[in-house]
Amino acid sequence: MILIREAKESDVTQIREVFAAVYGEDYSHPQYYDPQLLKKMVFADDTLLLVAEDTEKRRIVGTASVLLEMGGHADLVGEFGRLAVHPDARERGIGKLLMEARLERTRERLQLAIVDCRVVHPLAQKIAASHGFATVGFLPMKLLLSKRESLLLMVRYFGDALKLRRNNPRLIPEVYLLAELAMSGCGLYCDAVIDEEAAAYPYDKNFELDELTAEGYTKLLHFQRGRVRIREIFGPVRLHYGLFKLRVQQSNYLIARADDQIAGAIGFTLDEVEKTARIFEIIGLTSRPTHFLLSELERKCREQWGIEYLEVDVNAHAPRMQRTLLELGYMPAAYIPAMVFHEVERLDGIRMVRLLIPPDPGPVNLIPPAKPIVELVMRRFIGRQPPPRIADAVPHIPLFAGLTQEQSALLAGRCTLRTYQQGERIFTENQRGEETFVILEGKVEIRIGDPPSPVGDIGAGECLGEISLLHGTPHCATAIARTTVETAVFSHREITELARLRPDIGLIIYRNLAQELGRKLRRSDERDG
Repeated sequence: MILIREAKESDVTQIREVFAAVYGEDYSHPQYYDPQLLKKMVFADDTLLLVAEDTEKRRIVGTASVLLEMGGHADLVGEFGRLAVHPDARERGIGKLLMEARLERTRERLQLAIVDCRVVHPLAQKIAASHGFATVGFLPMKLLLSKRESLLLMVRYFGDALKLRRNNPRLIPEVYLLAELAMSGCGLYCDAVIDEEAAAYPYDKNFELDELTAEGYTKLLHFQRGRVRIREIFGPVRLHYGLFKLRVQQSNYLIARADDQIAGAIGFTLDEVEKTARIFEIIGLTSRPTHFLLSELERKCREQWGIEYLEVDVNAHAPRMQRTLLELGYMPAAYIPAMVFHEVERLDGIRMVRLLIPPDPGPVNLIPPAKPIVELVMRRFIGRQPPPRIADAVPHIPLFAGLTQEQSALLAGRCTLRTYQQGERIFTENQRGEETFVILEGKVEIRIGDPPSPVGDIGAGECLGEISLLHGTPHCATAIARTTVETAVFSHREITELARLRPDIGLIIYRNLAQELGRKLRRSDERDG
């Protein structure tokens, strides 16, 4: 018989044994291996730790917990995590029993339950889905075990959580599709307003960077009070929690100073074992230091602390912060309706993730409802990694003229590389055009008529197929490689989708394509004349 009960101090050794049997000795959450930390979890008011006991063998065969995050814009939110069943006791329904017990014991204390499910196998996902949890996001490579693994983010609501939700969040276009999928999964109509005009906070480098000290903490606390009403970033920790509690939770602040005066600060938590970081607060008298602080934190994470995964929860009503993070390489990975409680209502949140290593989600085994969100998120992350050959060529390609570094990376990430040998046909006159080509190396001969006769050559940096894209017509010429030709290929569907999601990029792309076409026509007229 399996008995589900709350953990006792005497269970600590067996709980550790369960985690060691499931994850090995290199598990990235040391609190489940340290007897003293496990004892604290047993007695902590903000943690529910359950065990599954085999009463016949008098042995702990499973464990699960709920972290009850109270305050700090995480009111009435619980993280359902760290469910582990000993390999010798699997296929006995113990995971299901532990989930039911957690829900029964916490439903009166929560409005929102969040669970991170591993995607290497779907059992945890199936258990969560069968108990009313909906998929709202995919966190690529967040978990570090023997190698990095990805997690599925699922949520369930209780009481009046969704009734208290503030309507009509303001989202940048890149977030909208994810929000639509997440809201639909939670039974909500997508009422988001797309904000295409929101600009990123400007980068101002005229600051000095300091780390938080005891003296600086007091000054920063006075600086913070009364400065912020609507927060753009959420987290379970806040500056006013106290310096000691911040240190205990591995939290710190970087401070921006101007003329030896505090201008702003960014709060973050580091997990050096798991190589992850989380931003939980930005403080500023104005928005002036915001971009600087975000950039400097990423630099330190990459260069000094060896962080591989960085995340932040953003207010869905703060499009400028969404845009700023996007331009810094963060991608929307999860959309959580009614995520945080603010004054008398709950606000939606967007979890944005910055990978500081190449994306490699590893094995992914999903329940069917999760697939659309996972495919959307991974397409965005993989699309952020332009081929090195393209990245090197970008400064010399007229198609990219006028694009920012973030815009260029997004466009370059939509292309593929393709090579044509001498004499090979790239496309034929009157053939339906579905791709635009940028020549990276080599020469292409252009022919028109029947039989085709040469009218000119194009070389590195120039485009092919832009007429069919601009006018929606078949190709008006035949293109043949005169030498070995290396090209960057953009599908018309990808360019059209990018222009719809990012009108700022679309305007520049179509302007550059039109200018490129104009140059070719002038060159043709000069040759004919």
